[in-house]
Amino acid sequence: MYIELKSAAVADAPTVGLLVSSLLRELDPDGSVDLPSVIVQAQRMLGMSDRVWGWLALKSGLAIGVIMLNECAAIYANGLFGEITELYVQPANRSCGVAASLVNAAVDFGRRKGWGRLEVGAPDQPRWSRTRKFYLEEGFVEVGPRLKRAIEHMRESGTESREPTDR
Repeated sequence: MYIELKSAAVADAPTVGLLVSSLLRELDPDGSVDLPSVIVQAQRMLGMSDRVWGWLALKSGLAIGVIMLNECAAIYANGLFGEITELYVQPANRSCGVAASLVNAAVDFGRRKGWGRLEVGAPDQPRWSRTRKFYLEEGFVEVGPRLKRAIEHMRESGTESREPTDR
């Protein structure tokens, strides 16, 4: 299968948003995903071209996969590194090398940026053991579970609100 990789631009936000919303629905089938909001977030993220990057995998001109990266910095990582925030390939195009091509593009990009590593948070096990196996086969090593904590923000009225990122 011939796959073309294309750098994602702000104009690609609807396509990126559609693919990422499919990822979110797959990760949490009982959750609600608001496609217009995901597209708006994709547009915002792709507009941060100095620290957020994405690539689309195209098959016959149609987007079948996406990878999104951001740049991070940490003492433990000896400086700058990349983080895969989203990686998704449509189910009909899995196990054909599409995700590996997207990861390789991210690794090559990271090398050009001078990053010392690329990190990813894999979904819960054992349900997503195939995803974990893929990352291990692509050269990733386990460094422990990733945890999160939502940060509450103050509204103008002085009441707290939770960001809708409790995934």
